Amino acid sequence: MDEEQTPSALRKISAYSPRRSLSTWLIGRPLQTADAPHQTIGKAIGLAVFASDALSSTAYATQEILVILAAAGAAAFGLAFPISIAIVILLIIVALSYEQTIHAYPGGGGAYIVARDNLGELPAQIAGAALLTDYILTVAVSVSSGVAQIVSAFEGLFDYRIYIAVALVFIVMLVNLRGVKESGAAFAIPTFFFVVIMYLTVGVGMFRFFQGSLGEVINPPHLELSTLIQGITPFLILHAFSSGTAALTGIEAISNGITAFKEPRSRNAGITLIWMAAILSSLFLGISFLATRIGAVPSEAETVISQLGRTVFGGEGTLYLLVIAGTTIILIMATNTSFADFPRLSALIAQDRFLPRQLAFRGSRLVYSRGIVALALIASLLIVVFKASVSALIPLYAIGVFLSFTLSQLGMSRRWWKIGRLSPDAEIHERGSILRYDPKWQLKMLINGFGAICTAIVMIVFAVTKFRDGAWFVLVLIPLLVGGFVAIHLHYRNLAMSLSLEDYGAPPRIPRHRVILPISGVHRGSLAALRYAKALTNDVTAVHISTEEEETEKLRKKWEQWGDGVRLVILESPYRLLLEPLLTYIEEIAAKRQPNEIITIIVPQFVPKRWYHNLLHTQTALWLRLALLFQPGIVITDVPYQIDQ
Repeated sequence: MDEEQTPSALRKISAYSPRRSLSTWLIGRPLQTADAPHQTIGKAIGLAVFASDALSSTAYATQEILVILAAAGAAAFGLAFPISIAIVILLIIVALSYEQTIHAYPGGGGAYIVARDNLGELPAQIAGAALLTDYILTVAVSVSSGVAQIVSAFEGLFDYRIYIAVALVFIVMLVNLRGVKESGAAFAIPTFFFVVIMYLTVGVGMFRFFQGSLGEVINPPHLELSTLIQGITPFLILHAFSSGTAALTGIEAISNGITAFKEPRSRNAGITLIWMAAILSSLFLGISFLATRIGAVPSEAETVISQLGRTVFGGEGTLYLLVIAGTTIILIMATNTSFADFPRLSALIAQDRFLPRQLAFRGSRLVYSRGIVALALIASLLIVVFKASVSALIPLYAIGVFLSFTLSQLGMSRRWWKIGRLSPDAEIHERGSILRYDPKWQLKMLINGFGAICTAIVMIVFAVTKFRDGAWFVLVLIPLLVGGFVAIHLHYRNLAMSLSLEDYGAPPRIPRHRVILPISGVHRGSLAALRYAKALTNDVTAVHISTEEEETEKLRKKWEQWGDGVRLVILESPYRLLLEPLLTYIEEIAAKRQPNEIITIIVPQFVPKRWYHNLLHTQTALWLRLALLFQPGIVITDVPYQIDQ
């Protein structure tokens, strides 16, 4: 007779369906894992999700160049356009490099994955720390800059800018918690509105300039100078260049979020990157050119975009307000890039066990909700600390992203070098990609290598010129973050070694089981716990802490009637303490514990009908668990007894 095959594991789909709740109303109904392919996005929505950060930088990059040049007086403002041209050349180099990265690593991950697979774990953690820092700063800078646009049009809101900024961060957080597809759809129209209104502004401005009717800013804000230098120096030009390179932040975002795109992912992501680079370059150059021609003045009171809008459109009419509205919206939308990429990157790092594993779990809407919430909280803290000042936050900005640019391009150069050593039919599977021979490997290695040199030079220039302004903080923060990553990784590695079944042998049996049953009274709850204890072992000891002799005597008589012959230990407590005498008794028993003996503390627990009634009870099990958590050989078990009242 054939033996019936019994499966070792049975698979069953849970019948549970999440109920409607406040979170359902806020972020939408939970999505099944099977819905994930339907949450991907196309090129147009992808531009709104991943390019809003880069596009938004056109709203403040020119102003940051002028802020630095102002130290040499208004005469130095003419250098803003040549500096912008140099920045656009660098932007094209970086965009071409990342276009190669997108096709080489279709699984996403950007600089982190590239550095991990080609340069090693330490460079990967440096790239990860740099990018996470940059994403946090992107939220703080973009929202602060967006609020600055509002304040430019409505000066009475200046004192409330911090509250407005924090509120906007949490609104964007809620939208992103609804999922990538929904947040992209919500942000697509505002993003394209900004692009259209800025092209209209630049187009009309260029037409009026060549017609000779553009003129200059009427009633420009006062030029505030904290320091004034004599003449234009190379250091000043480099300083202005490094400030303007904020225009490049967000270029890497698409390479990190390739998995969010519809198939073919790499092709769609690559086209979106080219669109983004073209729009960013043309708008940035147009704004810089016109700003120098109208005599725009960098100021906290009124932004350069505001001055450009009212000059081009001849006052503060409808078109001017549309410019302010579009710019404000795109600056707030720019945070969406960080909210899309920060959780994805932190999930990748968490999967490699360098961040808490909780960050790798998807939420009810198939997004990494814990990462989204963490980003909102940290960015809001920065906004409060720096009082929503763009000029105060900018020096912290961009150095991290240029560090990740450099590591990414170095990693890609090494990847092409490895590919060049392969035979035409060879194939090597790495963690993040597949290596296959490419006859153009030398050209591609040259492109990435040149990109690495350029971004490394910019990073050094940024670090030197912005060091005293606050860049030192990021240079200190990134090593601290990497140290934290390493410490987390060591914890997970040591934990895995401690839990490993390798060379474990047969699990040791438990020859002896001892139960201690703390009781405060004899009632239905304590008797339910007693029945459970006796089901485990006959070695049960009930323990009562005596603070009132009369009450103790009543308990003893009740126990003789209801205790089923189980021994009762009464601990006198002269100081009327409850937990401490019990812990001392448990520690005395534990000290005499035999090898492989388990001591179980069974605690009767009332479960009131209403949750807030728990506040009226001592929660003994919770306090015992906290006190005995690190004591080996002790198990604490609650035996709940539901109360109908």
